[in-house]
Amino acid sequence: MTPAPTEPLRIGNASGFYGDRFGALEEMLTGGPLDILTGDYLAELTMLILGRDRLKDPGRGYAKTFLRQLETCLGLAAERGVRIVTNAGGLNPAGLADSVRELAEKAGIPVRVAHVEGDDLLVRPGWPAGTLTANAYLGGGGIAECLRAGAEIVVTGRVTDAALVSGAAAAHFGWRPDDFDRLAGAVLAGHVLECGTQATGGNYSFFGALDVHRPGFPLAEIAEDGSSVITKHPGTGGAVTLGTVTAQLLYETTGARYAGPDVTARLDSVRLTEDGPDRVRLDGVRGEAPPPTLKTGLTRLGGWRNEVTFVLTGLDVDLKERLVREQMEAAFAAAGRRPAEVDWHLARTDHPDAASEEEASALLRLVVRDPDQDAVGRVISGAAVELALGSYPGFHVTAPPGKGAPYGVFEAAYVPAGEVPHVAVLPDGHRVTIEPPATTRELVREADPPLPDPLHHDGPTRRAPLGLVAGARSGDKGGAANVGVWARTEEAWRWLVHELTTDRLRALLPEAAALSVERHVLPNLRALNFVIDGLLGAGVASQARFDPQAKAVGEWLRARHLDIPEVLL
Repeated sequence: MTPAPTEPLRIGNASGFYGDRFGALEEMLTGGPLDILTGDYLAELTMLILGRDRLKDPGRGYAKTFLRQLETCLGLAAERGVRIVTNAGGLNPAGLADSVRELAEKAGIPVRVAHVEGDDLLVRPGWPAGTLTANAYLGGGGIAECLRAGAEIVVTGRVTDAALVSGAAAAHFGWRPDDFDRLAGAVLAGHVLECGTQATGGNYSFFGALDVHRPGFPLAEIAEDGSSVITKHPGTGGAVTLGTVTAQLLYETTGARYAGPDVTARLDSVRLTEDGPDRVRLDGVRGEAPPPTLKTGLTRLGGWRNEVTFVLTGLDVDLKERLVREQMEAAFAAAGRRPAEVDWHLARTDHPDAASEEEASALLRLVVRDPDQDAVGRVISGAAVELALGSYPGFHVTAPPGKGAPYGVFEAAYVPAGEVPHVAVLPDGHRVTIEPPATTRELVREADPPLPDPLHHDGPTRRAPLGLVAGARSGDKGGAANVGVWARTEEAWRWLVHELTTDRLRALLPEAAALSVERHVLPNLRALNFVIDGLLGAGVASQARFDPQAKAVGEWLRARHLDIPEVLL
Protein backbone atom coordinates (compact mmCIF):
# COMPACT_ATOMS: atom_id res chain seq x y z
CA MET A 1 0.00 0.00 0.00
CA THR A 2 1.16 3.51 -0.72
CA PRO A 3 1.69 5.67 2.37
CA ALA A 4 -1.14 8.03 3.27
CA PRO A 5 -0.69 11.66 2.18
CA THR A 6 0.79 13.91 4.84
CA GLU A 7 -0.57 17.23 3.54
CA PRO A 8 -4.08 18.23 4.65
CA LEU A 9 -6.93 17.75 2.21
CA ARG A 10 -8.62 21.08 1.50
CA ILE A 11 -12.38 20.61 1.10
CA GLY A 12 -14.66 23.58 0.50
CA ASN A 13 -18.40 24.06 0.38
CA ALA A 14 -20.32 26.10 -2.19
CA SER A 15 -23.97 25.39 -1.33
CA GLY A 16 -25.96 24.81 1.84
CA PHE A 17 -29.40 24.36 0.24
CA TYR A 18 -31.24 24.43 -3.09
CA GLY A 19 -31.36 28.18 -3.68
CA ASP A 20 -28.13 29.22 -1.99
CA ARG A 21 -25.84 31.92 -3.43
CA PHE A 22 -25.57 31.20 -7.15
CA GLY A 23 -22.06 32.62 -7.54
CA ALA A 24 -20.57 30.62 -4.66
CA LEU A 25 -19.21 27.85 -6.89
CA GLU A 26 -17.14 30.37 -8.84
CA GLU A 27 -16.14 32.26 -5.67
CA MET A 28 -14.76 29.12 -4.09
CA LEU A 29 -12.91 27.99 -7.21
CA THR A 30 -11.21 31.36 -7.69
CA GLY A 31 -10.76 32.43 -4.05
CA GLY A 32 -7.89 30.14 -3.08
CA PRO A 33 -6.50 26.62 -3.34
CA LEU A 34 -8.85 23.65 -2.98
CA ASP A 35 -8.70 19.92 -3.61
CA ILE A 36 -12.40 19.10 -3.34
CA LEU A 37 -15.46 21.34 -3.62
CA THR A 38 -18.75 20.08 -2.24
CA GLY A 39 -22.30 21.27 -2.75
CA ASP A 40 -25.27 20.37 -0.55
CA TYR A 41 -28.61 20.95 -2.30
CA LEU A 42 -30.95 18.60 -0.45
CA ALA A 43 -33.23 19.06 2.54
CA GLU A 44 -36.43 17.41 3.70
CA LEU A 45 -38.56 19.96 1.83
CA THR A 46 -36.34 19.73 -1.27
CA MET A 47 -37.08 16.03 -1.70
CA LEU A 48 -40.79 16.80 -1.88
CA ILE A 49 -40.18 19.57 -4.42
CA LEU A 50 -38.05 17.25 -6.56
CA GLY A 51 -40.64 14.51 -6.21
CA ARG A 52 -43.30 16.79 -7.69
CA ASP A 53 -40.86 17.75 -10.48
CA ARG A 54 -40.36 14.07 -11.27
CA LEU A 55 -44.12 13.51 -11.47
CA LYS A 56 -44.29 16.14 -14.21
CA ASP A 57 -41.19 14.88 -16.05
CA PRO A 58 -39.51 11.54 -15.17
CA GLY A 59 -36.25 12.91 -16.61
CA ARG A 60 -36.05 15.57 -13.91
CA GLY A 61 -35.85 15.18 -10.16
CA TYR A 62 -32.44 16.82 -9.71
CA ALA A 63 -31.26 20.33 -8.77
CA LYS A 64 -31.14 22.17 -12.09
CA THR A 65 -29.27 25.10 -10.51
CA PHE A 66 -26.10 23.01 -10.29
CA LEU A 67 -26.02 22.57 -14.08
CA ARG A 68 -26.37 26.30 -14.63
CA GLN A 69 -23.52 26.94 -12.20
CA LEU A 70 -21.32 24.45 -14.08
CA GLU A 71 -21.81 26.31 -17.34
CA THR A 72 -19.26 28.90 -16.17
CA CYS A 73 -17.40 26.81 -13.60
CA LEU A 74 -16.64 23.50 -15.29
CA GLY A 75 -13.60 24.92 -17.04
CA LEU A 76 -12.41 26.62 -13.86
CA ALA A 77 -12.58 23.38 -11.90
CA ALA A 78 -10.71 21.47 -14.62
CA GLU A 79 -8.06 24.17 -14.90
CA ARG A 80 -7.42 24.22 -11.15
CA GLY A 81 -7.65 20.46 -10.65
CA VAL A 82 -10.55 20.74 -8.20
CA ARG A 83 -12.86 17.75 -7.98
CA ILE A 84 -16.54 18.37 -7.27
CA VAL A 85 -18.78 16.21 -5.07
CA THR A 86 -22.48 17.10 -4.83
CA ASN A 87 -25.81 15.62 -3.82
CA ALA A 88 -27.58 17.75 -6.45
CA GLY A 89 -28.63 14.48 -8.14
CA GLY A 90 -31.59 14.38 -5.77
CA LEU A 91 -34.01 11.73 -7.05
CA ASN A 92 -32.19 11.25 -10.36
CA PRO A 93 -28.39 11.20 -9.95
CA ALA A 94 -27.92 9.23 -13.17
CA GLY A 95 -29.89 11.86 -15.08
CA LEU A 96 -27.82 14.70 -13.68
CA ALA A 97 -24.58 12.81 -14.40
CA ASP A 98 -25.66 12.40 -18.03
CA SER A 99 -26.53 16.09 -18.24
CA VAL A 100 -23.09 17.02 -16.87
CA ARG A 101 -21.46 14.86 -19.55
CA GLU A 102 -23.52 16.56 -22.24
CA LEU A 103 -22.53 19.98 -20.91
CA ALA A 104 -18.86 18.99 -20.83
CA GLU A 105 -19.01 17.64 -24.38
CA LYS A 106 -20.59 20.84 -25.71
CA ALA A 107 -17.94 22.90 -23.91
CA GLY A 108 -15.13 20.68 -25.15
CA ILE A 109 -13.91 19.97 -21.63
CA PRO A 110 -13.00 16.35 -20.96
CA VAL A 111 -14.31 15.37 -17.54
CA ARG A 112 -14.79 12.04 -15.81
CA VAL A 113 -18.22 11.88 -14.21
CA ALA A 114 -19.48 9.24 -11.79
CA HIS A 115 -22.58 8.92 -9.68
CA VAL A 116 -23.94 7.11 -6.63
CA GLU A 117 -27.36 5.51 -6.56
CA GLY A 118 -29.48 3.09 -4.52
CA ASP A 119 -31.00 5.48 -2.00
CA ASP A 120 -34.30 5.77 -3.93
CA LEU A 121 -36.39 2.98 -2.42
CA LEU A 122 -39.66 1.35 -3.37
CA VAL A 123 -42.58 1.96 -1.03
CA ARG A 124 -42.83 -0.77 1.59
CA PRO A 125 -45.81 -2.21 3.48
CA GLY A 126 -46.55 -0.18 6.58
CA TRP A 127 -45.37 3.09 5.09
CA PRO A 128 -48.00 5.84 4.75
CA ALA A 129 -50.35 5.63 1.79
CA GLY A 130 -49.50 8.13 -0.91
CA THR A 131 -45.77 8.17 -0.18
CA LEU A 132 -44.20 10.21 -2.98
CA THR A 133 -40.50 9.77 -2.24
CA ALA A 134 -38.60 7.32 -0.05
CA ASN A 135 -34.86 7.88 0.18
CA ALA A 136 -32.37 6.25 2.51
CA TYR A 137 -29.51 8.37 3.80
CA LEU A 138 -26.40 6.68 2.38
CA GLY A 139 -22.87 7.15 3.67
CA GLY A 140 -19.65 8.15 1.94
CA GLY A 141 -18.56 4.73 0.66
CA GLY A 142 -19.91 5.23 -2.85
CA ILE A 143 -18.36 8.68 -3.10
CA ALA A 144 -14.99 7.30 -2.03
CA GLU A 145 -15.19 4.51 -4.62
CA CYS A 146 -15.95 7.01 -7.40
CA LEU A 147 -13.06 9.27 -6.43
CA ARG A 148 -10.63 6.33 -6.21
CA ALA A 149 -11.63 5.46 -9.76
CA GLY A 150 -10.54 8.91 -10.93
CA ALA A 151 -13.88 10.72 -11.05
CA GLU A 152 -13.59 14.49 -11.30
CA ILE A 153 -17.28 15.10 -10.66
CA VAL A 154 -19.30 12.84 -8.37
CA VAL A 155 -23.08 13.21 -8.30
CA THR A 156 -25.15 11.57 -5.57
CA GLY A 157 -28.74 11.34 -4.51
CA ARG A 158 -29.71 11.30 -0.84
CA VAL A 159 -26.54 10.79 1.14
CA THR A 160 -26.00 12.37 4.53
CA ASP A 161 -24.82 15.95 4.12
CA ALA A 162 -21.57 15.21 5.96
CA ALA A 163 -20.85 12.20 3.68
CA LEU A 164 -19.83 14.59 0.90
CA VAL A 165 -16.79 15.46 3.03
CA SER A 166 -16.12 12.19 4.86
CA GLY A 167 -16.33 10.15 1.65
CA ALA A 168 -13.81 12.42 -0.05
CA ALA A 169 -11.45 12.25 2.95
CA ALA A 170 -11.72 8.46 3.17
CA ALA A 171 -10.74 8.15 -0.49
CA HIS A 172 -7.81 10.55 -0.17
CA PHE A 173 -6.30 9.05 2.96
CA GLY A 174 -7.18 5.42 2.33
CA TRP A 175 -9.17 5.03 5.54
CA ARG A 176 -10.72 1.65 6.30
CA PRO A 177 -14.44 1.33 7.13
CA ASP A 178 -13.52 0.67 10.77
CA ASP A 179 -11.33 3.77 11.14
CA PHE A 180 -14.12 5.16 13.27
CA ASP A 181 -12.23 7.99 14.97
CA ARG A 182 -10.88 9.33 11.67
CA LEU A 183 -14.25 9.02 9.96
CA ALA A 184 -15.99 10.69 12.91
CA GLY A 185 -13.62 13.65 12.75
CA ALA A 186 -14.33 14.09 9.03
CA VAL A 187 -18.07 13.70 9.60
CA LEU A 188 -18.09 16.54 12.12
CA ALA A 189 -15.99 18.69 9.78
CA GLY A 190 -18.54 17.90 7.08
CA HIS A 191 -21.36 18.84 9.44
CA VAL A 192 -19.72 22.22 10.04
CA LEU A 193 -19.35 22.81 6.29
CA GLU A 194 -22.69 21.47 5.10
CA CYS A 195 -24.74 24.62 5.71
CA GLY A 196 -22.30 26.94 3.99
CA THR A 197 -22.01 30.38 5.51
CA GLN A 198 -23.66 29.36 8.80
CA ALA A 199 -20.08 28.38 9.73
CA THR A 200 -18.66 31.79 8.86
CA GLY A 201 -21.02 34.13 10.70
CA GLY A 202 -24.34 33.63 8.93
CA ASN A 203 -27.35 33.23 11.25
CA TYR A 204 -25.00 33.76 14.21
CA SER A 205 -26.32 35.02 17.56
CA PHE A 206 -23.51 37.51 18.10
CA PHE A 207 -23.43 38.76 14.50
CA GLY A 208 -23.16 42.38 15.61
CA ALA A 209 -19.46 41.89 16.36
CA LEU A 210 -18.74 40.53 12.86
CA ASP A 211 -18.97 41.77 9.27
CA VAL A 212 -21.58 39.39 7.89
CA HIS A 213 -22.89 41.41 4.96
CA ARG A 214 -21.51 38.78 2.57
CA PRO A 215 -19.84 35.97 4.50
CA GLY A 216 -17.47 33.74 2.60
CA PHE A 217 -18.13 30.02 2.28
CA PRO A 218 -16.18 27.70 4.59
CA LEU A 219 -13.53 25.09 3.97
CA ALA A 220 -11.85 22.42 6.08
CA GLU A 221 -8.21 21.39 6.04
CA ILE A 222 -8.53 17.72 6.99
CA ALA A 223 -5.53 15.79 8.29
CA GLU A 224 -4.85 12.06 7.98
CA ASP A 225 -5.85 11.47 11.62
CA GLY A 226 -9.32 12.97 11.00
CA SER A 227 -8.64 16.25 12.75
CA SER A 228 -9.30 19.44 10.82
CA VAL A 229 -9.03 23.19 10.76
CA ILE A 230 -12.16 25.09 9.76
CA THR A 231 -11.35 28.27 7.82
CA LYS A 232 -12.29 30.25 4.70
CA HIS A 233 -10.60 31.84 1.72
CA PRO A 234 -8.53 34.99 2.52
CA GLY A 235 -10.30 38.27 2.02
CA THR A 236 -13.83 36.90 2.12
CA GLY A 237 -16.46 38.26 4.50
CA GLY A 238 -17.69 36.85 7.76
CA ALA A 239 -15.48 35.11 10.29
CA VAL A 240 -14.56 31.66 11.55
CA THR A 241 -14.53 31.71 15.35
CA LEU A 242 -15.02 29.31 18.22
CA GLY A 243 -18.58 30.62 18.43
CA THR A 244 -19.51 30.22 14.77
CA VAL A 245 -18.17 26.66 14.69
CA THR A 246 -19.86 25.76 17.98
CA ALA A 247 -23.18 27.07 16.68
CA GLN A 248 -22.97 24.94 13.53
CA LEU A 249 -21.91 21.83 15.44
CA LEU A 250 -25.11 22.12 17.48
CA TYR A 251 -27.34 22.74 14.45
CA GLU A 252 -29.92 20.01 13.78
CA THR A 253 -28.26 17.51 16.10
CA THR A 254 -29.66 15.80 19.17
CA GLY A 255 -27.48 14.19 21.84
CA ALA A 256 -23.88 13.24 22.36
CA ARG A 257 -24.09 10.55 19.69
CA TYR A 258 -24.35 11.95 16.15
CA ALA A 259 -25.32 8.86 14.17
CA GLY A 260 -24.59 8.32 10.50
CA PRO A 261 -24.46 5.40 8.07
CA ASP A 262 -20.66 5.01 8.32
CA VAL A 263 -19.93 6.02 11.90
CA THR A 264 -21.50 7.47 15.02
CA ALA A 265 -19.52 10.55 15.97
CA ARG A 266 -19.31 11.55 19.61
CA LEU A 267 -20.18 15.23 19.88
CA ASP A 268 -19.18 15.14 23.54
CA SER A 269 -15.57 14.37 22.60
CA VAL A 270 -14.87 17.20 20.16
CA ARG A 271 -12.33 19.86 21.13
CA LEU A 272 -12.31 23.31 19.56
CA THR A 273 -9.26 25.59 19.78
CA GLU A 274 -8.22 28.76 18.01
CA ASP A 275 -5.53 28.20 15.39
CA GLY A 276 -5.04 31.76 14.20
CA PRO A 277 -7.29 34.38 12.60
CA ASP A 278 -10.34 32.73 10.99
CA ARG A 279 -8.98 29.30 11.88
CA VAL A 280 -10.55 26.89 14.39
CA ARG A 281 -9.04 23.47 15.03
CA LEU A 282 -11.48 20.59 15.50
CA ASP A 283 -9.94 17.45 17.00
CA GLY A 284 -10.25 14.79 19.69
CA VAL A 285 -13.34 13.29 18.06
CA ARG A 286 -14.15 9.70 18.94
CA GLY A 287 -16.16 7.47 16.70
CA GLU A 288 -18.25 4.35 17.22
CA ALA A 289 -19.75 1.76 14.91
CA PRO A 290 -22.85 3.05 13.09
CA PRO A 291 -26.40 1.88 13.81
CA PRO A 292 -27.64 -1.23 11.94
CA THR A 293 -30.39 0.75 10.19
CA LEU A 294 -30.44 3.66 7.77
CA LYS A 295 -32.70 6.62 8.27
CA THR A 296 -35.08 6.91 5.34
CA GLY A 297 -36.97 10.10 4.55
CA LEU A 298 -40.55 9.63 3.39
CA THR A 299 -42.48 12.49 1.82
CA ARG A 300 -46.08 12.61 0.73
CA LEU A 301 -48.76 15.14 -0.02
CA GLY A 302 -50.65 15.61 3.22
CA GLY A 303 -53.62 17.50 1.83
CA TRP A 304 -54.52 21.08 1.06
CA ARG A 305 -53.82 24.27 2.95
CA ASN A 306 -54.98 27.87 2.88
CA GLU A 307 -54.41 30.90 5.04
CA VAL A 308 -55.51 34.47 5.52
CA THR A 309 -54.08 37.16 7.81
CA PHE A 310 -56.49 39.75 9.20
CA VAL A 311 -55.08 43.11 10.27
CA LEU A 312 -56.50 44.43 13.56
CA THR A 313 -55.64 48.09 14.09
CA GLY A 314 -55.88 50.34 17.09
CA LEU A 315 -58.22 49.81 20.04
CA ASP A 316 -60.17 46.72 21.14
CA VAL A 317 -57.89 44.18 19.44
CA ASP A 318 -59.27 41.34 21.57
CA LEU A 319 -62.87 42.23 20.69
CA LYS A 320 -61.98 42.48 17.01
CA GLU A 321 -60.33 39.08 17.14
CA ARG A 322 -63.36 37.52 18.81
CA LEU A 323 -65.74 39.01 16.23
CA VAL A 324 -63.89 37.83 13.13
CA ARG A 325 -63.35 34.36 14.56
CA GLU A 326 -67.05 34.01 15.32
CA GLN A 327 -67.95 35.28 11.83
CA MET A 328 -65.64 32.79 10.11
CA GLU A 329 -66.91 29.90 12.25
CA ALA A 330 -70.47 30.89 11.30
CA ALA A 331 -69.45 30.81 7.63
CA PHE A 332 -68.04 27.28 8.05
CA ALA A 333 -71.30 26.18 9.66
CA ALA A 334 -73.40 27.78 6.90
CA ALA A 335 -71.32 26.02 4.25
CA GLY A 336 -71.78 22.72 6.04
CA ARG A 337 -68.06 21.93 6.01
CA ARG A 338 -65.48 22.98 8.53
CA PRO A 339 -61.88 22.22 7.47
CA ALA A 340 -60.28 19.30 9.29
CA GLU A 341 -57.74 21.62 10.94
CA VAL A 342 -58.44 25.24 11.85
CA ASP A 343 -55.65 27.15 13.59
CA TRP A 344 -55.85 30.77 14.76
CA HIS A 345 -52.91 32.78 16.04
CA LEU A 346 -52.88 36.39 17.16
CA ALA A 347 -49.52 38.21 17.01
CA ARG A 348 -49.68 41.32 19.15
CA THR A 349 -47.41 43.42 17.01
CA ASP A 350 -49.38 46.56 17.92
CA HIS A 351 -48.08 49.38 20.12
CA PRO A 352 -50.18 51.86 22.09
CA ASP A 353 -50.25 55.46 20.87
CA ALA A 354 -48.31 54.37 17.77
CA ALA A 355 -46.80 56.93 15.42
CA SER A 356 -47.55 54.82 12.33
CA GLU A 357 -50.55 52.70 11.34
CA GLU A 358 -48.42 49.61 10.90
CA GLU A 359 -47.10 49.90 14.46
CA ALA A 360 -50.69 50.24 15.68
CA SER A 361 -51.72 46.92 14.10
CA ALA A 362 -51.85 43.30 15.26
CA LEU A 363 -51.95 40.31 12.92
CA LEU A 364 -54.54 37.54 13.25
CA ARG A 365 -53.53 34.53 11.18
CA LEU A 366 -55.97 31.79 10.16
CA VAL A 367 -54.53 28.56 8.72
CA VAL A 368 -56.74 25.70 7.56
CA ARG A 369 -55.91 22.21 6.27
CA ASP A 370 -58.01 19.41 4.84
CA PRO A 371 -57.55 16.35 2.60
CA ASP A 372 -60.10 17.93 0.20
CA GLN A 373 -59.09 21.04 -1.73
CA ASP A 374 -62.69 22.30 -1.82
CA ALA A 375 -62.77 22.39 1.98
CA VAL A 376 -60.01 25.02 2.06
CA GLY A 377 -60.86 26.90 -1.14
CA ARG A 378 -63.94 29.02 -1.70
CA VAL A 379 -65.20 28.22 1.81
CA ILE A 380 -62.28 30.23 3.20
CA SER A 381 -61.58 32.83 0.56
CA GLY A 382 -65.23 33.67 -0.04
CA ALA A 383 -66.04 33.97 3.64
CA ALA A 384 -63.02 36.18 4.36
CA VAL A 385 -63.67 38.52 1.43
CA GLU A 386 -67.40 38.81 2.14
CA LEU A 387 -66.61 40.20 5.61
CA ALA A 388 -64.94 43.26 4.11
CA LEU A 389 -67.83 45.67 4.78
CA GLY A 390 -69.47 43.89 7.69
CA SER A 391 -66.95 43.07 10.36
CA TYR A 392 -64.68 44.95 12.77
CA PRO A 393 -63.74 48.59 12.09
CA GLY A 394 -60.71 48.95 9.85
CA PHE A 395 -61.16 45.47 8.36
CA HIS A 396 -58.53 44.44 5.84
CA VAL A 397 -56.26 41.47 5.12
CA THR A 398 -52.59 41.34 4.13
CA ALA A 399 -53.42 39.56 0.85
CA PRO A 400 -56.52 38.01 -0.72
CA PRO A 401 -56.74 34.29 0.11
CA GLY A 402 -56.45 31.93 -2.85
CA LYS A 403 -57.75 28.51 -3.78
CA GLY A 404 -55.51 26.66 -1.38
CA ALA A 405 -52.28 24.84 -2.09
CA PRO A 406 -51.02 21.32 -1.47
CA TYR A 407 -48.79 20.75 1.53
CA GLY A 408 -46.34 17.99 2.25
CA VAL A 409 -45.51 15.73 5.14
CA PHE A 410 -42.06 14.39 6.02
CA GLU A 411 -41.64 11.27 8.13
CA ALA A 412 -38.62 9.17 9.01
CA ALA A 413 -38.51 5.39 8.69
CA TYR A 414 -35.60 3.06 9.43
CA VAL A 415 -34.49 0.26 7.11
CA PRO A 416 -31.82 -2.39 7.77
CA ALA A 417 -28.62 -1.21 6.06
CA GLY A 418 -28.20 -4.57 4.32
CA GLU A 419 -31.53 -4.12 2.53
CA VAL A 420 -30.56 -0.83 0.87
CA PRO A 421 -28.56 -1.01 -2.36
CA HIS A 422 -25.58 1.35 -2.38
CA VAL A 423 -23.95 1.45 -5.79
CA ALA A 424 -21.08 3.51 -7.19
CA VAL A 425 -21.34 3.94 -10.96
CA LEU A 426 -17.78 4.72 -12.05
CA PRO A 427 -16.72 6.98 -14.93
CA ASP A 428 -16.35 3.96 -17.24
CA GLY A 429 -19.84 2.74 -16.36
CA HIS A 430 -18.64 -0.09 -14.13
CA ARG A 431 -20.97 -0.65 -11.17
CA VAL A 432 -19.53 -1.36 -7.72
CA THR A 433 -21.74 -2.44 -4.84
CA ILE A 434 -20.81 -0.83 -1.51
CA GLU A 435 -21.19 -3.36 1.26
CA PRO A 436 -22.98 -2.33 4.48
CA PRO A 437 -20.86 -1.88 7.62
CA ALA A 438 -19.48 -5.15 9.00
CA THR A 439 -19.83 -3.85 12.56
CA THR A 440 -22.82 -1.97 13.90
CA ARG A 441 -23.98 -0.71 17.27
CA GLU A 442 -27.50 0.05 18.39
CA LEU A 443 -27.95 3.73 19.05
CA VAL A 444 -28.70 4.47 22.69
CA ARG A 445 -28.71 7.73 24.55
CA GLU A 446 -25.46 8.52 26.33
CA ALA A 447 -25.91 9.26 30.02
CA ASP A 448 -25.38 12.89 30.86
CA PRO A 449 -21.93 13.63 32.31
CA PRO A 450 -21.47 15.00 35.83
CA LEU A 451 -22.40 18.66 35.98
CA PRO A 452 -19.87 21.31 36.99
CA ASP A 453 -20.25 23.01 40.33
CA PRO A 454 -22.94 25.70 40.29
CA LEU A 455 -21.79 29.29 40.02
CA HIS A 456 -21.52 30.58 43.59
CA HIS A 457 -22.10 34.30 43.87
CA ASP A 458 -23.27 36.55 46.64
CA GLY A 459 -24.05 39.52 44.44
CA PRO A 460 -27.34 40.74 43.03
CA THR A 461 -29.18 39.40 39.99
CA ARG A 462 -30.77 41.39 37.23
CA ARG A 463 -33.80 40.58 35.08
CA ALA A 464 -32.29 40.42 31.60
CA PRO A 465 -32.43 38.49 28.31
CA LEU A 466 -30.73 35.09 28.26
CA GLY A 467 -29.00 36.14 25.05
CA LEU A 468 -26.71 38.50 26.91
CA VAL A 469 -24.78 35.50 28.22
CA ALA A 470 -25.62 32.67 25.78
CA GLY A 471 -25.80 32.02 22.07
CA ALA A 472 -28.28 29.70 20.36
CA ARG A 473 -28.85 27.96 17.04
CA SER A 474 -32.06 26.12 16.22
CA GLY A 475 -33.47 24.08 13.36
CA ASP A 476 -35.83 21.31 12.31
CA LYS A 477 -35.73 17.53 12.35
CA GLY A 478 -39.02 16.37 10.88
CA GLY A 479 -41.69 17.45 13.35
CA ALA A 480 -39.16 18.13 16.11
CA ALA A 481 -37.15 21.27 16.74
CA ASN A 482 -33.60 21.28 18.05
CA VAL A 483 -32.31 24.23 20.08
CA GLY A 484 -28.61 24.34 20.90
CA VAL A 485 -27.58 26.85 23.56
CA TRP A 486 -23.98 27.59 24.50
CA ALA A 487 -22.18 29.82 26.97
CA ARG A 488 -19.19 31.97 26.02
CA THR A 489 -17.40 31.74 29.38
CA GLU A 490 -16.82 29.04 31.96
CA GLU A 491 -18.65 31.08 34.62
CA ALA A 492 -21.69 31.52 32.38
CA TRP A 493 -21.63 27.78 31.63
CA ARG A 494 -21.70 26.88 35.33
CA TRP A 495 -24.78 29.08 35.71
CA LEU A 496 -26.49 28.01 32.47
CA VAL A 497 -26.21 24.26 32.95
CA HIS A 498 -28.03 24.44 36.30
CA GLU A 499 -30.48 27.18 35.36
CA LEU A 500 -31.76 26.07 31.93
CA THR A 501 -33.52 22.81 32.75
CA THR A 502 -36.27 21.26 30.62
CA ASP A 503 -38.88 22.72 32.96
CA ARG A 504 -37.34 26.17 32.68
CA LEU A 505 -37.23 25.86 28.88
CA ARG A 506 -40.95 24.96 28.81
CA ALA A 507 -41.70 27.99 30.97
CA LEU A 508 -39.68 30.28 28.71
CA LEU A 509 -41.19 28.81 25.52
CA PRO A 510 -44.89 28.25 26.25
CA GLU A 511 -45.42 26.59 22.85
CA ALA A 512 -43.36 23.69 24.23
CA ALA A 513 -45.20 23.48 27.57
CA ALA A 514 -47.18 20.35 26.68
CA LEU A 515 -44.53 18.71 24.49
CA SER A 516 -41.79 16.19 25.15
CA VAL A 517 -38.47 17.98 25.69
CA GLU A 518 -35.10 16.24 25.97
CA ARG A 519 -31.95 17.96 27.24
CA HIS A 520 -28.44 16.84 26.32
CA VAL A 521 -25.34 18.18 28.08
CA LEU A 522 -22.15 18.78 26.06
CA PRO A 523 -19.49 20.16 28.45
CA ASN A 524 -16.67 20.35 25.86
CA LEU A 525 -18.75 22.86 23.92
CA ARG A 526 -20.20 24.48 27.07
CA ALA A 527 -23.52 23.69 25.47
CA LEU A 528 -26.98 22.28 26.05
CA ASN A 529 -28.97 20.76 23.22
CA PHE A 530 -32.75 20.56 23.53
CA VAL A 531 -35.03 18.49 21.31
CA ILE A 532 -38.67 19.63 21.35
CA ASP A 533 -40.75 16.84 19.85
CA GLY A 534 -43.87 17.84 17.93
CA LEU A 535 -43.25 21.59 17.83
CA LEU A 536 -43.32 21.57 14.01
CA GLY A 537 -46.32 19.28 13.53
CA ALA A 538 -45.79 17.17 10.41
CA GLY A 539 -42.59 18.97 9.43
CA VAL A 540 -41.52 21.97 7.41
CA ALA A 541 -43.56 21.17 4.31
CA SER A 542 -46.80 21.22 6.30
CA GLN A 543 -46.21 24.87 7.33
CA ALA A 544 -47.66 24.15 10.77
CA ARG A 545 -46.43 27.31 12.48
CA PHE A 546 -45.24 30.85 11.90
CA ASP A 547 -41.58 29.68 11.77
CA PRO A 548 -42.02 26.25 10.12
CA GLN A 549 -38.33 25.26 10.27
CA ALA A 550 -37.73 26.51 13.83
CA LYS A 551 -34.96 28.75 12.52
CA ALA A 552 -35.68 31.49 15.06
CA VAL A 553 -36.73 29.46 18.11
CA GLY A 554 -33.23 29.88 19.50
CA GLU A 555 -33.42 33.64 19.11
CA TRP A 556 -36.83 33.67 20.75
CA LEU A 557 -35.31 31.80 23.69
CA ARG A 558 -32.41 34.26 23.89
CA ALA A 559 -34.89 37.15 24.04
CA ARG A 560 -36.65 35.72 27.10
CA HIS A 561 -35.81 37.27 30.47
CA LEU A 562 -34.40 35.48 33.50
CA ASP A 563 -32.79 36.53 36.75
CA ILE A 564 -29.12 36.53 35.75
CA PRO A 565 -26.25 37.12 38.19
CA GLU A 566 -24.89 40.60 37.57
CA VAL A 567 -21.36 39.23 37.68
CA LEU A 568 -22.11 37.57 34.31
CA LEU A 569 -23.46 40.77 32.81
